[in-house]
Amino acid sequence: MIQFNKVSKRYPGSHEILSQASFHLKQGEMSFLTGHSGAGKSTLLKLIALIEKCSHGQILIDGQNISKIKPRHIPYIRRKIGFIFQDHQLLHDRTVFDNVALPLVIAGYRHHDIKKRVHAALDKVNLLNKEKSYPITLSGGEQQRVGIARAVSNKPLLLLADEPTGNLDPDLSKEIMNLFKDFNRVGVTVLIATHDIALINTMDFRIIELSKGKIV
Repeated sequence: MIQFNKVSKRYPGSHEILSQASFHLKQGEMSFLTGHSGAGKSTLLKLIALIEKCSHGQILIDGQNISKIKPRHIPYIRRKIGFIFQDHQLLHDRTVFDNVALPLVIAGYRHHDIKKRVHAALDKVNLLNKEKSYPITLSGGEQQRVGIARAVSNKPLLLLADEPTGNLDPDLSKEIMNLFKDFNRVGVTVLIATHDIALINTMDFRIIELSKGKIV
């Protein structure tokens, strides 16, 4: 599902954030991306999600080379990907329903299909009773689950998460990780960037470690 071949990323006037990174994540696999702060975890995820472009090397997503993809093709690749941010990035003037529906509206789904998919996504994260609530009224764990529902509402093949438990207590962190395991069980490929080594050591999944931009 994800293949990096000697991928490097350098920002103008900066050192290499990623250097000659190579790894392969199979379809249906779940894996953790670890490393110190500034190791390049977020950058690596942004390259996969086409938020950033690599400076050198080749990235394949579901067999397609995205390294030199034309801008008009980017939305079609992104439909295969769900992205979960550490800070949720919810719209606080919109209801939970509207936040989860946003990517579906942008993708042009019909109203009936949007309603069906949003309800299904909220049901998976146990927030169906909060669809008319506003994010400000929710706890941190609930806001994170809204972010997860939004990411999976279009039934992506690939789910990326950037420090999804960074602001949560241990019990909530475990609950969020169990949600990712549930999605993985139905065939979704999952890659999670995290520094919570104690938590991921309790789970039997591959760990990819970054150090100073290199995979070790």
